[in-house]
Amino acid sequence: MTPSDAHLDELIAQAIVDAYDEHEQLSGFHVMIEENLALPFETNMLGVPVTVKKIELRSGTGIAVICHRGAHRQAVDILDLPLPEPRPAGAEWIDAYRRWAG
Repeated sequence: MTPSDAHLDELIAQAIVDAYDEHEQLSGFHVMIEENLALPFETNMLGVPVTVKKIELRSGTGIAVICHRGAHRQAVDILDLPLPEPRPAGAEWIDAYRRWAG
């Protein structure tokens, strides 16, 4: 279930409380997602099951997740990540980031 807009606005305020610019705000979201999103979790990308194992802050491109399938690894922008049902604990932080980035 997707959180309400009011709840997402509260999460956004928490993530960017001491940030002075967009880069610091992005870093704030990275920290909150990394601390709150339950990893690892399984999802599907283009019909293929993958395991999300790591969150990374990528300079100039935003927040990415590292997806694993067997020996293969792929960084995917977190805004493009399809979330599974049931959603992993802490997924509301991704929703808040999407709202902020939108």
